[in-house]
Amino acid sequence: MPIHAILKSFGFDENNVIESFGSGLINHTWKITNGSNNYILQKINHHVFKNPEAIDANINFIGAYLIGNYPHYKFVKPLSSANNRTIEYKDGYFRIFPFIENSHSKDIVETPEQAYEAASQFGKFTSLLSGIDIRELQTTIPDFHNLSLRYTQFLHALENGSQQRIKKAASLIEKVKSHEGIVSLYERITGSNDFKLRVTHHDTKISNVLFDDNDKGLCVIDLDTVMPGYFISDVGDMMRTYLSPVSEEEKDFSKIVIRDEFYRAVVQGYYEEMKDVLTETEKTHFFYAGTFIIYMQALRFLTDYINDDVYYGEKYPEQNLVRAGNQFELLQRLLEKKEKLEGILYCDQTAQNSLHKG
Repeated sequence: MPIHAILKSFGFDENNVIESFGSGLINHTWKITNGSNNYILQKINHHVFKNPEAIDANINFIGAYLIGNYPHYKFVKPLSSANNRTIEYKDGYFRIFPFIENSHSKDIVETPEQAYEAASQFGKFTSLLSGIDIRELQTTIPDFHNLSLRYTQFLHALENGSQQRIKKAASLIEKVKSHEGIVSLYERITGSNDFKLRVTHHDTKISNVLFDDNDKGLCVIDLDTVMPGYFISDVGDMMRTYLSPVSEEEKDFSKIVIRDEFYRAVVQGYYEEMKDVLTETEKTHFFYAGTFIIYMQALRFLTDYINDDVYYGEKYPEQNLVRAGNQFELLQRLLEKKEKLEGILYCDQTAQNSLHKG
């Protein structure tokens, strides 16, 4: 791997300490120590991101806007090479970022306070970029959160996939089909002027937030999936990954529960930053955001299972069927609390708890 050649193209000498870094599953990441300075080197997975140049263009476009309009925001700007480029190709696409000292990330959200801080950072990111010309932002993964397409792929799999697996998953298939109304509402949303295309992160897991030593949010990172989208993508992904104490890999579905205090933290953290830019109609669809993303992920796992695991693969037999069942169980647990959770008065500042204080 041409790491030394890449470092040289960015003006580094040969006195570097190179070590693997982070827990990301898509891009390869290393921490580079050069003297007293630390950096992050990444190789972009161009099998997932077919056009790395679009990612680079988006990051630079967003960075220029934030630095010019909100210079106090901690935007992690990529380094420029000797060729005045922020991405270089040498048997792959590479870029380098400064390492943010006195910061850390988390793999799992453990407290409502952490959920609040993360939601606040993702909301702040989109809010600050509300004045950007969204037409200048490129799509890095086409149809990434296109629920209509995911449902069509599911129906296609039922026609052409493994008949043995379709029979095995028959009960779950019928349950998933019975919630097609989630797709219908998505289609109304994407056709409505009340829902705005915004600068959306699309991957709001807790590990994509940097925290300071006091566990306060600093900024969001990993901007490869940033592209035009709807707020339900970011809020929904936080709900999918923050609300339950167990992940999509859990086989014991009795452990899947919805933690109300984490739901409240996500809604309040995001709303506090976005209240001035969301439309009144958007403000009534926070709960739907969770059902949207969770249902879509259940669909994707189930579709892949029917298609013999061609996308996600499997580490043990029927892993994707377990994942699909896990996500549908999460959806059911969320829907059971619909009336209670929709009653959270996120727009009433006097009703907010003190998660953000301290």
